[in-house]
Parts: sequence; C-alpha cells; structure tokens
Amino acid sequence: MTTPLVSQTGYCRRPFSAIGLLSALVALTACGPAAIPTEINDPNEARNREIHAFNKRLDEQILGGGDVAEGGGAALPEIDETEPEALAPEVAPAAPVADAPLAPVSPALIALANFGANLDNPRRIANSLLQVRPGDAAHNTLRLGINSTIGIFGLIDVARAAGLPEIDTDFGETLHVWGVPEGTYQELPVIGPSTQRDTVGMAVDFVGNPLWYIFPWPQNLAANGFTWAGEATDRVRYAETVDSLLYDSADSYAQTRLVYLQNRRFEMSRGEVAEEDYFDPYEELYGDDIDAE
Repeated sequence: MTTPLVSQTGYCRRPFSAIGLLSALVALTACGPAAIPTEINDPNEARNREIHAFNKRLDEQILGGGDVAEGGGAALPEIDETEPEALAPEVAPAAPVADAPLAPVSPALIALANFGANLDNPRRIANSLLQVRPGDAAHNTLRLGINSTIGIFGLIDVARAAGLPEIDTDFGETLHVWGVPEGTYQELPVIGPSTQRDTVGMAVDFVGNPLWYIFPWPQNLAANGFTWAGEATDRVRYAETVDSLLYDSADSYAQTRLVYLQNRRFEMSRGEVAEEDYFDPYEELYGDDIDAE
C-alpha cells in the first residue's frame, strides 16, 4: 500500500513540529520567571573594577566623557559601600536624580536612533514570542508597520505619538522568563555593566537577530550596524547623567553597578517592584516627556 503523498512530503509533520515548539515554550514559562535577587553578587569585583577603569578611559579619550560633569551635571546620590543596606536596592533605594536640562540633540541623531530602533523590532518581536507574550509581539509588530510606512522607514516614531510606545525586551529577559537566575555581576569591555544571564542574552541576540536572515549579505550587516548606532546615541542623549555617574561619583564603579542592577531588576519585574524601591536615573530628566507622549 502506497503511503499518502502528504506524508511523503513531510507536510503532515509541520503542524506537529509547531505544536511541539509551542509546547516547549509553554513548559519553559510554566515554572515562572526566575526570582529577582535583592543583593549584589559580585565575586569578581577586582577584575570588574579593572575593566570599568578601562571603559572609563575609553569614554574619556574617544567620547570626551567628563566634560559635562566638570561643568556641573545632574548629581547622583553617593553610595556608601561600608553600609550593608547600600548593597540591596530594595532595602535602601537611591534618591531621584536632581533636575537638569536635556542635552541638545540634533534632529539627525534622533532620526538615527529612531531608524535603528525600528530595525531592531524583529528581534524584540521574536523574544516576545519566545516569552509567550503574544500581546507584546503584536504591539511591536504594529509599531514596525506604522513607523516603516507613515514614519518613513522608521526615521520618525509616529507610533509613539499615536500612543504605541516601544516595548523593549531581549534574550536576557527571555532567559529570566524561562527561570534562569541572574548570576554574578559583570563589567564587559566596551559594553559596560552586565550579568552572566544578560551576557549570554546579548550573545544570543547578536547571533539570532532576525536581521541576519531577513536581508542578504552585506545588507544584513548594514542593518545590524544601524541598530548598534541607534543604541550608541544614548550616550549623547543622556550625556549629563552618564557623565555625572562616571565622573562625579566618589566610587563610579559601585555607583554604576547599583544603578544598573536596580534598573535591570525593575525591567525584569515588569513593575512588580514597589515604585518607592525603584530608582530611575532618567525619570526626573525625561519622565514628563515620556508621560506626555
């Protein structure tokens, strides 16, 4: 007896493969996200401080970091690491950033940031699907469609003006949703603050970014380059706050570590951490603008 053609071609296996993948994702998320720690796990602090010093010198020499801080930037609260409470943001949240003016940003820089962020939407959509958050995936898909058309290939963030702000996510958050713990704190050369989980997440995001497979070579390299350039504009847009963090702090390493972990843990919690226990270094500077949008 001849096997039906549909079985020979393998078409009947595809639904089962899709169901299997969906079942695997549901199983990964069913156990719940990883617990959010309340302490700092930094066993390699000596090495991390060396890398932080290297990154700081790089920032000074290439980006001219420190110039704004010398002129008086937004002062961040000092952290006394001799006090145990200072190690846990949920126990001793830092004070908000003092009011400071926006750093002047050219329209070309804003357009570059928007263009790069729009190209990065396929990566966000893929991660939302891996997290079994179809609503977030649909939200960013709609943003991609609006900004790629009405927003002139993403140069203008029309979707945000229409009430669809970006839902940012990455594979580090995907691992968190799957139950992978945060791991130790790390300072990476050039990149800066991270954790073991986020470092793995960045590597997977780089290799698995859909842009590598949507476009042929070398267009895919150019597309990814625009996303990296868009992210790099944050250093210019938030110059005063970053300069104050790095150059006005008595211990810039401890300050950077604390601010990074507080904000990253708040992102992972999706707002479940009490608002008074959360320190957003950009809230006072840009909060009104974001709310207004």
